[in-house]
Amino acid sequence: MEGIENNVKELSEILQVRRDKLSELQNENRDPFEITKYNRTHTSKEISENCTTEERTVSVRGEEKQVTALISPLDGQNVSVAGRIMSKRGMGKVGFAHIADPDGQIQLFVKKDILGEDEYNRFKKLDIGDIIGAEGEVFTTQTGELSVRVNKITLLTKSLMPLPEKFHGMTNTDLRYRQRYVDLIMNRDVKDTFIKRSKIISTIRAYLNAQGFLEVETPMLVSNAGGAAARPFETHFNALDEDFKLRISLELYLKRLIVGGLEKVYEIGRVFRNEGLDTRHNPEFTLMELYQAYTDYHGMMDLTENLYRHVATEVLGTTKITYNGIEMDLGKPFERITMVDAVKKYAGVDFNEIKTLDEARAVAKEHHVEYEEIHKKGDILNLFFEDFVEEHLVQPTFVMDHPIEISPLTKKKPENPEYVERFEFFMNGWEMANAYSELNDPIDQRARFKAQEELLAQGNEEANTTDEDFMNALEIGMPPTGGIGFGIDRMCMLLTDSAAIRDVLLFPTMKPLEKN
Repeated sequence: MEGIENNVKELSEILQVRRDKLSELQNENRDPFEITKYNRTHTSKEISENCTTEERTVSVRGEEKQVTALISPLDGQNVSVAGRIMSKRGMGKVGFAHIADPDGQIQLFVKKDILGEDEYNRFKKLDIGDIIGAEGEVFTTQTGELSVRVNKITLLTKSLMPLPEKFHGMTNTDLRYRQRYVDLIMNRDVKDTFIKRSKIISTIRAYLNAQGFLEVETPMLVSNAGGAAARPFETHFNALDEDFKLRISLELYLKRLIVGGLEKVYEIGRVFRNEGLDTRHNPEFTLMELYQAYTDYHGMMDLTENLYRHVATEVLGTTKITYNGIEMDLGKPFERITMVDAVKKYAGVDFNEIKTLDEARAVAKEHHVEYEEIHKKGDILNLFFEDFVEEHLVQPTFVMDHPIEISPLTKKKPENPEYVERFEFFMNGWEMANAYSELNDPIDQRARFKAQEELLAQGNEEANTTDEDFMNALEIGMPPTGGIGFGIDRMCMLLTDSAAIRDVLLFPTMKPLEKN
């Protein structure tokens, strides 16, 4: 307890010292918060790119060492750089600092004889975390480090809160998620992950746009949250005195657009599902859904395979990715297997031989698969798949032909109406995408909505209700259509080797601190 009190007291003293420094600057009419802009001419990357190397022998504490010196093409030129002070040390009349900008870090060489005594003393009062601008000449120090020989420093922002101590870094996972801004400052690999995430999304957009898809936007506030099996969040719209829900899917509005003649559409956006938190689930997440007229789920498989391969190549430079030490190869043809065959392969149960619900329940009991009374034969097949198959689907795999009971928006297989033309795409044992040959028969669709409403009445909070406007659209007529939904966050997890979904969300949902 005494140690905690001492730490609190020490932090309080540090905060006061920083505020005192700010007051001193303000009294000298040097308030950094009054500065509105700074002319940065170069970033650290622009100074360091295309460097040549030079081998040198230097004396370090009386011992001769070989160093490789970096020589910039800008050597001898004057530049202006800006960034946050990440380290600082002084040696009498000479000081050094490293500042971080979006591209990396650059060393500042600060000499009293060049800067002048008053400015040098002000440099010595700067704190780790302060944001500064520095002007000077690019050169390479005797020990080979690329630097800027500073002739002017401008304090742009005074940091009133200290950064985490550099040696230990910011390792508290909960704090990293809550204070992502500090996490980004302290951990370069975190910044790299989110730069890569941005590139993944922009690459998806570029690929789809090149394929003739049109990006659109659809409502987040809806009166009927359909298109997926999920419990929605609810809110109240005061102006209309009406209850609304946050969307759980993008599907029903995008299919309205197919009806309207926009034959290739997609949306990348947030959806919201009132579910638990774990390493692969966050209640708000990024979903990409696309719909294409005049194709089916086989067309969606081809698109998925080509898209994943393209994104990996563009973002990572390879089709081989490694997640948690396991290599997955997107360059090889993706496996395609039916759900029935997958269960037969990994559980040894052939649902082609199971004809009735009683037989399905009996085999479930035999294999210790837990089911509920509302579950039908197709639901039990899906439970077998979840229990026995998913963990084995490490390499890219399309699991096709799902039971109709779990697919209320999907077209039946003409040769076997107990199953539908649907696939889920798996990698690393995770569902990565879900795709259909979309149901466009309004009579069949209404019957399936009715079956969903019966499930809702029996207590299934994830069941859909009839969307009358969507039904009206289907009755006007929707062409044969293939559709798919991609979980962007899981895709980013795999391509950045991130352990949890929160690692690829800049601001994940967190429990309020007062409830911890």
